[in-house]
Amino acid sequence: MFEPPVTRSWDFPRQVAGTALLVAAGADAGVAPSVLLDGSGLGPRDLADHRREVTAQQELRVVRNLLAAAPSMTGVRVGTRYHASTFGPLGFALMSSATLGDAANLTFRFLDLSFTFCVPTAGTDGDQVVIGVDDGDLPADVRRFLVERDLTAVWTVLREIAGGAPRLTSLTLPIAPGESGALRSAFGTTPSAGDGRAELRLDAAWFDLPLPQANPHAFAMAEALCRELVASRRSRTGVVEEVRVLVAQRLADGAPMGAVAAVLGLSERSLRRHLTEAGTSYRTLLDEVRRSAAEELLARPGLSVDDVARELGYAEATSFGAAYRRWTGRSPRAGRTRPGR
Repeated sequence: MFEPPVTRSWDFPRQVAGTALLVAAGADAGVAPSVLLDGSGLGPRDLADHRREVTAQQELRVVRNLLAAAPSMTGVRVGTRYHASTFGPLGFALMSSATLGDAANLTFRFLDLSFTFCVPTAGTDGDQVVIGVDDGDLPADVRRFLVERDLTAVWTVLREIAGGAPRLTSLTLPIAPGESGALRSAFGTTPSAGDGRAELRLDAAWFDLPLPQANPHAFAMAEALCRELVASRRSRTGVVEEVRVLVAQRLADGAPMGAVAAVLGLSERSLRRHLTEAGTSYRTLLDEVRRSAAEELLARPGLSVDDVARELGYAEATSFGAAYRRWTGRSPRAGRTRPGR
């Protein structure tokens, strides 16, 4: 009935929207964004850019900053902030899925487009569906928070796309003192304390019912967008993908290698060695990211070629022009006016 998740690891890049939610939760608790972003390598400009990707380690740094600055913050409070729309194309595909079961399998298929750290699983136990989360390899200092956040987000989005219809049969969570009331409010039932387990149980019949916003045409378009988004991500893994994400965050400043290495906790020499072992180089990745960003920026009618050059970290438009000709054989202006634009 349920597909296995496409990945068992939480260490994948994710859109900045999840980090922005953490910062918003902290701001509501009176914590300044600068405190929450400290040491992450991210700034307010990153949070405002819906195209921005962040590494899992950057988001974890913000989680740690949030818990240090607001010790009473719980994963439940943050998890209720997640809605289907938070997940972009994945969220729209979820809303337009035919049934709750289809939506669950879509989530497993594109799990690396989510913000989860606790890899979810689903299975049947008699006439019940059991949704659990795998937190085995999470850092101990943030485990409880992330389990609460991710399971609450799963339940919030599940009920949202189903029009509020499903009801829990039972909820099992490691309960901290004083949290029972907040959990009951979020889940609609009194949780039981498990031996480290975290799971939701629902009547299996809910997963066969049609969703209120089911639409096969909208679903096909949203699923196609999901496939496009994950295609390039899945072609690169490990340090290569992390460097690509971090370079994209720093293009306007020229993406100096030292700044990227510092976020990764490496020296420039060590980063260079890691990339060589992966069969690439920092210059190659910088060019790849710049070229991809150049195509996107040139498609925006409100930006001049000079503007695009500055966004890509070039001191002069002529330098950008030379690089663009090397990449494509065309001038930036020719690239802007090619068919389809």
